[in-house]
Amino acid sequence: MQNHCAAPNCTSCTSTRQPLFRFPQDPERCKKWVENCPRQDLKDKSPNQMYRFYRLCGKHFDPSMIENSDPQHTVLKDDAIPTVFDVSSQTQKRSRETTEADETENKVKKKIKKTPAETKECDAQTAPEEEEEEEEHKEYLKSLFEVLVLLGGQNIPVKGPANDKQDSLASSNFQALLEYRMNAGDEALKKRCDANPENKECCSSTQLGHLIEVCEGCVRGELLKEVRKNAFFALVTDDLVQISGEWCLPVFLRYVDQANRQWEKFVGFLSFEGDGEALAETLMSELTDKWGLNMEQCRGQAHSFSGSHFSKIKAFAAKLTEKYPMAVLTPRSTCALNTTLASGMALSGVQLVMSTFRKIESFFSNSPELQLELEHGISIFYPDKEEKAGELKEVCRTSWTTRHDACQVAVDILEALLLCVDSVHDNEDMRWSDRVTHDALEISKALADFEFVMSLVVLKNTLSLTRAFGKNMQGKATDVNFAANSLKAVLHSLTEVSDNIDVYHEFWHDEAVNLAAALEISDKVPRSFLRKHRSEPGTVIRPESYYKEHLSVPVVNHVIREMKELFCENHLKALKCLSLVPGVLEQNKSTEPEEENIQVYKNDLPNAGTLAAELHCWWVKWSHKGKGDSVPGTLHETLQMADVKFFPNMLAVLRLIGTLPTLTLEESSDVAYRRFKMYMENTPDKYRSKSLALLNVNNDARYDLDVMVEAYMKTHPTNETVQ
Repeated sequence: MQNHCAAPNCTSCTSTRQPLFRFPQDPERCKKWVENCPRQDLKDKSPNQMYRFYRLCGKHFDPSMIENSDPQHTVLKDDAIPTVFDVSSQTQKRSRETTEADETENKVKKKIKKTPAETKECDAQTAPEEEEEEEEHKEYLKSLFEVLVLLGGQNIPVKGPANDKQDSLASSNFQALLEYRMNAGDEALKKRCDANPENKECCSSTQLGHLIEVCEGCVRGELLKEVRKNAFFALVTDDLVQISGEWCLPVFLRYVDQANRQWEKFVGFLSFEGDGEALAETLMSELTDKWGLNMEQCRGQAHSFSGSHFSKIKAFAAKLTEKYPMAVLTPRSTCALNTTLASGMALSGVQLVMSTFRKIESFFSNSPELQLELEHGISIFYPDKEEKAGELKEVCRTSWTTRHDACQVAVDILEALLLCVDSVHDNEDMRWSDRVTHDALEISKALADFEFVMSLVVLKNTLSLTRAFGKNMQGKATDVNFAANSLKAVLHSLTEVSDNIDVYHEFWHDEAVNLAAALEISDKVPRSFLRKHRSEPGTVIRPESYYKEHLSVPVVNHVIREMKELFCENHLKALKCLSLVPGVLEQNKSTEPEEENIQVYKNDLPNAGTLAAELHCWWVKWSHKGKGDSVPGTLHETLQMADVKFFPNMLAVLRLIGTLPTLTLEESSDVAYRRFKMYMENTPDKYRSKSLALLNVNNDARYDLDVMVEAYMKTHPTNETVQ
């Protein structure tokens, strides 16, 4: 009923252009609506039932009663009453039915078999009963969905600690909330459960699984509908996570909405089981066939590469680029460029550094006492440099292991850090718990390994060449534009290091040896390598030669290769389109933005033929601003300008570069990523759910319980009773 007009013989529904209006909740107004609507069966229903289950379309209202202030929304005036009904056809139909009934009554006495008229009358009597049963079932399902959405949105496990190992839901959080609703007066739910008094569950485990699937599909459908409405988007993935023993790839979509605001939304997980090209094909198929994404509209992709799954993610990214060339590969704005570069190196020493960084972050982040212990160590090793010590202490109070200069900071505090964790592990004053002392020992073992020290020094020196570039990439539009124009110089510096690696490696090795000597660590080849590659008797593998071949050379080559791939020609041209932002134009008044860069989006422009003229007008508009005039300095501010709509090509380009994952979003537009991280950090492994994670992260998303109920009844047409 919610999707069709309640007036007799009216065919209007949600698929037609006629708007549907709910019956009013006010008893007096609802009574007038029912009296005017020529349906006798509606007179016994309550205003609440009429409001929830019945609609009238716009054809039954005088045009003066309808307001069309917004093309997207049609609303009724507060005193609107339906007055337009085809009463004559209804009267004729009733009189015709009465005449036929009288004639049939005179003849039926001589017949035993029921006539079609009688069969029709019998069906008419049973139809309201079936309709009422269907409405009760819908109300029951709606109550289930409402509780499920509440649990998911608040990150409350459907099952509780008491029954997480059982299939029964009798003592679950889900059942407890259903019982609360029944006690609060939910008649539909109470009636359904009273029909099976011997069963304490209002919903079976099987049915709950179906409800969760439908709920997830409806929420994702709304999110994807919004993305499709705005055409272009970028695909963004995060680090692989394990849920219920399965590796899953978190997927986000970045787009610009109709109000020209940038968004990044979490749309769910992709199963990441398989290898190579087959896995890439499976992921592509799920995105297009199951989720319905048009990848031809994808204008960017960014992935969080990690050492253990680096090759699989790379294969997927390459397949995506091969099939959809406009989906340029970029780094993620939520991760420092140097962290991205280091995480993608499948080298044992580099992975040792990165895993130790994660342990250090976890070790100090939740304990002010441990933080004070580290600061005390810094004071010991910088007695005559109070300013330097103060700076390091301030840095260590932040998440320094994820900064662009993380390796430089680690080198500066390495001695103090080792002293701190050794002191905690010794636990002479019995201040620390067993878990804390154990974690301290694990960190201490890593720091006291020469492979760690050597890898840290190589990373520090190599990534120092990309540090400023990466920091600018996460800055304002002017900083990003500057970085895009400085990539050539960065690659030149890296190439120079690669061409003279013998000289650079010698300096790096000497630095590592001196640092290790201060920590009382000996210079040696990793024991794991010696065990795997037993040399001939009398042959000695020199540490300096080993680390050059297995560390310095691969690290430098990897950084050069990744920088070229992450900042390909099309990506750089797109970033240089930020010269259209008025704040950037103001810095380069004498230089008109190059049309060549904008041509990367030539097939996406509304009118490419007028691009040159429009670009010149745009440049003139902003380059002749007075000194006191303020101009938009960010992409977000530029997109929000009222007069940007008079430059359709410029608006199209600005919207397109707004989808690039490279660019940092406004804080209010990046909520989904922060919520996702909170969900993964705060939810125990056994309570994690792919479906409920989607509900929790998107708890502010629009959803319609009626749509969920309809989708469920379509997927599972048989009424599922309590088992």
